[in-house]
Amino acid sequence: METPLREPTFLILTALAGEPLHGYGLIAEVGRLSDGRIALRPGTLYGALDRLVDAGLVETDREEVVDGRLRRYYRLSGAGGEILAAETERMRRNVEAATVRLRLIEGLA
Repeated sequence: METPLREPTFLILTALAGEPLHGYGLIAEVGRLSDGRIALRPGTLYGALDRLVDAGLVETDREEVVDGRLRRYYRLSGAGGEILAAETERMRRNVEAATVRLRLIEGLA
């Protein structure tokens, strides 16, 4: 993968790695995963989902009608899982490098 994922995109993919979710469920799960730092609005979420579906990273899992309204569930695709794994590894390496450097600074203090 060439470009790091933006944090909201990373969190959407992470949320979908657990189970298929509908829009409100995604908004709530991203909020939980980010400890409330990322509060997705519906328009932002559905724009991101459209882009992720177009990129082949997310797929529609199923649709159901609840209280007369259509509820669409999304799931992580195989390609989305690969991108998420690669991004997680990239971030892990960055954290590891920063941790080593911080330990050096702490050793000097």
